[in-house]
This record gives sequence, structure tokens and C-alpha cells, in this order.
Amino acid sequence: MSNVAFALLAAMVVTYALLDGYDLGVGAILHLFSRSDTERSDATASIGPFWSGNEVWLIAAGGVLFAFFPRAYAALFSGFYLPFMVLLWLLIFRGIALELRGHLASRLWHDFWDWAFSLSSAALALILGVALGNLLHGLPLDAQGNFVGSFALLLNPYALGVGVFALVVLAQHGWCYLRMRLRDAPENANAFRGLWLLSIVLDLAVTAWTVATHPIAGPRLAIAGVLGFVALLALVAVGVMQRQRRTVAAFAASSAGIVSLLGAAVATLYPYLIPSSSGYPGLTIFEASPSSGALAGIVAIVAIGLIVVYSYQIAVTRRLLAHCSEQTLVQVKQSE
Repeated sequence: MSNVAFALLAAMVVTYALLDGYDLGVGAILHLFSRSDTERSDATASIGPFWSGNEVWLIAAGGVLFAFFPRAYAALFSGFYLPFMVLLWLLIFRGIALELRGHLASRLWHDFWDWAFSLSSAALALILGVALGNLLHGLPLDAQGNFVGSFALLLNPYALGVGVFALVVLAQHGWCYLRMRLRDAPENANAFRGLWLLSIVLDLAVTAWTVATHPIAGPRLAIAGVLGFVALLALVAVGVMQRQRRTVAAFAASSAGIVSLLGAAVATLYPYLIPSSSGYPGLTIFEASPSSGALAGIVAIVAIGLIVVYSYQIAVTRRLLAHCSEQTLVQVKQSE
């Protein structure tokens, strides 16, 4: 049952990365992709119907972590307390920026909130990547599984490298989303090519660094290796599809790359939720979970809830996309 709980939690994290990933990416590249106030307005409007719902998955994943693995929840939130506080403020600031931007027809007002949204989005993507990097690197734990390190230890070179890689991948994901969603979106081919090449270089570098930092063997190595190779192919396909102006295929390839990268990370971590870097055993999914009876009941409730939420998410997204497409067609006809 612990394996099922781990799989459900991983699915929620991957869903969050896919959904909130593109609007984080839109924010991170806002001034690189869009050169004028009108273009930036179109970019932020394209994520307007979705961003608040996407962020709910992060909150839900935190609640499920507490329900499934309370010991891991306690260790993570004690070790990452300051980063989590910063993360919450960044989430709040992003929401404020999106909501307040259009309240005044002032260029200075728009520029301020555009930069606020862009910087908070980039910082949020970086922090989430650093958190993942620390999990892969291992955290200093005592014999009881409690975090005994400091905030400075979380800013180790490997974690920062994973954070920069996450920022670049999500920025590319946001770029693909904008090219797919906006008619007459700016090309900026040279800027995208640089971002795309950087994502491939960082993928190879971080993969090699991960193998050296967190060596694994057996079936997990095979799974992580296959997923890592699929992720590399997907990142290469993003650039090829964009060059051929197949924007939907490019966004699909970017999504496949994110899923594969996180899948490889999950395979690398398993069966640990928090590997240890201090010589003591880390927290595994079997040690961090409650009794099997209690866990079975919680898993059943969460599984039913996820089926309902995924169904609702798909239905609402399809309806919103159809509505946005209709509005775009009306605007095009009016302009003609």
C-alpha cells in the first residue's frame, strides 16, 4: 500500500509540474518573449483562466504528503521552513500581479506588475528545482529522521544546478505554451534557440551530476536510464517541432520531457522519500507511512478524489480552451 501511496503522490507532483509549469514559464520569459505592453498583456491573459487552478495541485500534494507520510512531512517542513515561506509569498505575489495588472491603464503600472510577475515566477521555478535537487542530493538527518542541517546547506552546488535546470525547462515549456495559444505570437527564434540548446546542455550535465551524486543500481537504474533518455529525445523534439511550426507537437514534446525527467527523479529516489546525507538511514516510504490499515483507507479516499478532480480538470480545461478559441475567432473577424 505504501507503493500505491507513493505513486499517487508522484502523480500529483507531476500534474502540478505540467500545469503550473507552463504559467511559471510564461512568467519567467515574459520580457524575453514579449517586447511590447500589448504582447505582455496577451501573454498574461492566455494563462488567466488557468493559473489559479493549476496552483491548487501544489497545495493538494502537500496535504496528501501529510496524510500518506506524516514523518516525511514533518522532516521536510522543518528543514525547508524558510524556503516554504518564501515560496508562499512568491505564490501570493504572482496572484496579486496578475489580478492588479489590468486595474489601471498606465504603462508604468503595467511594467511594475509585469516585472513582479516575471521575477516571482522565475524565483518560484528556481526554488522548486532547488528543493528537488536537495531531495536527490540527500538531507542531513539524525537517527530519528529529523532534519539537523541549516538553510545554507540547502544552497549546495548540485541543488542550485538542478534549480537552474528546472527554471530553463519550465521557461521553455511556457514558451511552447505561448506559441501554441497565441495567434501571431512573436517568433524570437534566436532567443528560443538559445534557451532550447541550454536545456539540452543542462540536461546532460545534471544527469551526469545526478549519477555521481546519487548512484543507483538494479531495476531502478534501468527505469531511470530509459526515462532520462526519453526526456533527452523529448527536449530535442521541442526544437525540431518549433522549427517546423508544429506548436501543438512542440508543447506535447515539452510535456513529455517534464514527465520523463520527474519520472527519472522518482525512480532515483525510490524507496526513499528523503535520502540522508549525514550517514544515518533516510526515510523510506515504508517507515514514513502510518499503519497499513489507516494508509489503505486514506489511499482509497485520495484515489476516488483524484479521479473526480482529474475528470473535472479535463472538462473545465476543454471548455475554457473552446471558449478562448471562440473569443479569438471573434476578435479576428472584427479586425477583418
